[in-house]
Amino acid sequence: MTAVAVIDFETTGLSPAMGDRATEVAIVLLEGDRVVDRFQSLMNAGVRISAFIEAYTGISNEMIAVAPTAAQVMAQANRFVAGRPMVAHNASFDRRFWLAELDRLGQPAHQPFACTLLLSRRLYPHAPNHKLGSLAAFHALPTSGRAHRALADAETAAALLGRIRDDLRLRFGVAEPRHALLMKLQACTRKGLPRAIQQHLAAT
Repeated sequence: MTAVAVIDFETTGLSPAMGDRATEVAIVLLEGDRVVDRFQSLMNAGVRISAFIEAYTGISNEMIAVAPTAAQVMAQANRFVAGRPMVAHNASFDRRFWLAELDRLGQPAHQPFACTLLLSRRLYPHAPNHKLGSLAAFHALPTSGRAHRALADAETAAALLGRIRDDLRLRFGVAEPRHALLMKLQACTRKGLPRAIQQHLAAT
């Protein structure tokens, strides 16, 4: 099975279009549901972290001051991913920063992103909400480290992806829930999910 890269960013705000930058990135490589490698680093993008963001993430301006540059870290991260398909929780957020930070380096980023938040909305409509921490508690997933730090959140998202894949196998009979299928299912409505899976099974 092709490896996938589960990514999480911590940032100075919500949008690179508004001048926000990444302060930390973590990537967990999965082969099937097995973690085979990890990458994590703080990064200094030359943008000050607000008191609100520091309280939220625990990442301070003092920590960033001694971190490697964003250019160095993102070049390493891009080599680490090596073109693999990517996964994130609330992937539209992480994808924006992935594209923006690599664009600053002049490096293309064409990886498709699957989203565990969208998939969870389709598969787990009865969860209290679909925040990563809430889903981890809902499924009793293992967690490590502080929430809203990149590696802890990437590890939790990887565990959630494993649960999603298990449920696709057990509940719907999908032997190999590959990345392309996840991309297709996240674009479905909740009611359209069974039909999309049936179409997938009929075609395989």
